[in-house]
Amino acid sequence: MAKDTNKALRNDVIYSVFVRNYSEEGTFQAVERDLDRIKSLGVDIIWLMPIQPSGKKNRKGSLGSPYAISDYRAVNPEFGTMEDFIRLVDAIHEKGMKCIIDVVYNHTSPDSVLSKEHPEWFFHKQDGSFGNRVGDWWDVIDLDYSDMGLWDYQIETLKMWAKYVDGFRCDVAPMIPFDFWIRARKEIAEIRPNAIWLAESIEPGFLVFNRSRGLASSSDSEMFQAFDICYDYDITDEFYGYLEGKNSLAEYADAINRQEAMYPDNYVKARFLENHDRLRAAFMIRDEQALRNWTAFEYFQKGCVLLYNGQETGCEHTPSLFDKDTIPFENSKNKDLDFSKFFAKLYEIKKNQIFTNSSYQVFPIKSDTLLAVHIENCDIFAKEEPAKMVGIFSFKGEKGLIEVGSKNIPDGRYKNLLTGDCVEVNMGHLCTDGEPIVFECR
Repeated sequence: MAKDTNKALRNDVIYSVFVRNYSEEGTFQAVERDLDRIKSLGVDIIWLMPIQPSGKKNRKGSLGSPYAISDYRAVNPEFGTMEDFIRLVDAIHEKGMKCIIDVVYNHTSPDSVLSKEHPEWFFHKQDGSFGNRVGDWWDVIDLDYSDMGLWDYQIETLKMWAKYVDGFRCDVAPMIPFDFWIRARKEIAEIRPNAIWLAESIEPGFLVFNRSRGLASSSDSEMFQAFDICYDYDITDEFYGYLEGKNSLAEYADAINRQEAMYPDNYVKARFLENHDRLRAAFMIRDEQALRNWTAFEYFQKGCVLLYNGQETGCEHTPSLFDKDTIPFENSKNKDLDFSKFFAKLYEIKKNQIFTNSSYQVFPIKSDTLLAVHIENCDIFAKEEPAKMVGIFSFKGEKGLIEVGSKNIPDGRYKNLLTGDCVEVNMGHLCTDGEPIVFECR
């Protein structure tokens, strides 16, 4: 783990913005005009998906992927000017939020500036032509980090952007040499202390597949030495497996609990229900009550929260990465569905210091209900019992009596922090109406 990673990142909420499709206008200025609304959701960090221009050669769709970058040191003119970008970042800072940008360092577009000026910095196929090592990414060509000149260029580019932004979300970070990230973190710290480093770590299956083909692929345990936050793709197979009926909730719980033993004490996971590469939560989880439970669980989990623009209003359609596909910011079937106030309430709870430094465990207590507990980390000689934050999440609306005494939840009357209602634990049991419950006890 990066030794200086701040555990307080576990209390933060990151909101991902795809500038092109965030508004009909698709500009930095349009995002700037909406910052008050974003802030009201309870957001600490805005992540701007790639802001650089997309290449034209081998484009996917009409506008090309934002992840097929043609010039690392420019902004996409469709979004505005460099001055517009700087004004947006300044406005984000003025509102008390931070800004991180995407870093796409595994590949460029085939017609990128670097492909023309430094072809020697790229992977070449046997016939000498440019290529990529992941077949369906045919709109990009891979960089080759065996040349240290590329390292110098890429880090200088990061330094340029670090003058403005507070950190970086690094695309398929495990496919770039691990030592590159170690060096980059060290050098960026000299000009941007406490920069935030978020790694798009990869699924275990993809990691093993890459290694079988001789490709660099670092595990989460390696990534955590250079990054503050890693995706929780290491457990998403179990998450989707549960939603699809392929595995039990108990198997998903076991996967979560393994993280607590596998990673360093100050590990931070990015917890998400959806992102730009995945199906929308409201598309997968059709029942509104179930979606509330999953959303509350997303915030309750150990780690920071990662939201994708449109999630707050139950958008069901994942916008195309390759065409103009404006986010409607509404649920197509339920116009009244709006989680904005729910997000704000969850954000208040997320700021509780127990989420900063705790031991965390989840228990399946019925086939479709989880009990999750944060126990405050404290001195073993402390006179007072450590505080506990307890969450109960019913993913299929299960109602009725739940046994919690065996999990050391003491009898008493507590306040549901989500609703203000009383939660009574009596003889080691409580009753649930299928809605999420969160309360603090000792």
